[in-house]
Order: sequence, then C-alpha cells, then structure tokens
Amino acid sequence: MNTRNVRVWDLPIRLFHWLLAVLVVAAYVTAQIGGSLIEWHGRVGIAITGLLVFRLVWGVIGSTYARFADFVPGPAHLWAHLRGHWSGLGHNPLGALSVLVLLGVMLYQALTGLFSNDEIAFSGPLRDLVSSETSDWLSGLHRQNYWAIIALVGLHVSAVVFYALVKKDNLVRPMITGMKEVEDADAAPAQGGGAVALIVALAITAAALYVATGSFIEPPPPPPPAAW
Repeated sequence: MNTRNVRVWDLPIRLFHWLLAVLVVAAYVTAQIGGSLIEWHGRVGIAITGLLVFRLVWGVIGSTYARFADFVPGPAHLWAHLRGHWSGLGHNPLGALSVLVLLGVMLYQALTGLFSNDEIAFSGPLRDLVSSETSDWLSGLHRQNYWAIIALVGLHVSAVVFYALVKKDNLVRPMITGMKEVEDADAAPAQGGGAVALIVALAITAAALYVATGSFIEPPPPPPPAAW
C-alpha cells in the first residue's frame, strides 16, 4: 500500500516536548545535588511552569492534533483502542490519557514549588503569599510528588520503546520532524495554530511567568535606621 507523509505535530508542540524533557532532567539533577544549585532548581521550575501554561493554551488554540478537543479520549475511544480498532494521527487514546496525567502531575509539582521552601535558605517566589505552615505543607507535597513524576516519565519512555520495538511504530521521529508516514489516503494534515495563535499563547505565557516569578509582590520596606 502506498504511504505518504502527513504533518502531525507543529513546531511549538515539538519545541515544548523537547524543552520540557530537558528541563525535567535539569530539575531532577539540581534537586539531587542541592546546595547552591537549589537556586537553579527554582529557576528551572519557573521555566517549566511557563512551558505548561503554554501547552494548556496551545491545547485550545493550537493546530489540529495539539488540541485537547482532538485527543482527549472518551470511554468509547479507549475501548476501541484496547480492541485494536482505533485509528488516528495524533495521540492514541491511551497515549492521550498518559499525556493528560503527566501534564496534571507536572503542573501540580510546579505550582507547589512556587510556594515551597527548603527550610534553609531557599524560598519559592510566591512563598510570602502564604503562611509558614502552608509553605511547609506545600513543600512536603512537592517532595512527595517527585516519585509520581519519576514513575510517569518511566512509563512514558517505556511506552515509546514498546511501540518502537513491538509495534514498529516510531513515535520519536514525528516529534522531531513533525511528519508521520501514513497509509490512509484521506488522512488530513494538521491545520491552524498559526502566527496569531502563537502570539496569543506567548502573551498568556508571559503573563503567567510574571505572576510565577512574584514580580508583582512589593519588596518589604527597608529597615529603619539604627538609633545612635
């Protein structure tokens, strides 16, 4: 059967995917080493927050297969996939479910990190907006969620390897080139997600980063001069 290449993943989605992968590794390394690198851990966390916000926006106004409306699976799609009857170009139903879970867990990790502290010298950029007790509680949640991220990332990588070796379906190449080789003559390439949508998504991301960095928080007043 003749095959052809179809555009599936747009450039913003591909950049998001690989940047997130690099930043997650950087967050892990800086957290494990600690010390002076904990400040970089915080910066990486803010960058991840911005990426996640961008992905949420792009899931609404991006190109066809990046939109949540296209790939959020319902019970019928999941059942069809499990029986081997599902066909499509973007995320398959199980892959889509894993993407949604991973995005949710990563967003949870990023948000708790903004309010956390390491009980030594580091405080998240939004730490001053909550009480010490709340910050300590969120810090605990942030540390505990680490294991969920490790498990989900491991599952994600394992699924990619399984599809490559068992199902002979290379999921990495389309995420690099944006193109997927298909046999369906009626398969439609991704549409939408143009320059205007990208500008809107970047503007919303910039606003989210402004909040995440705590730039709106007024610095405390200087201490009064010492009395002579």
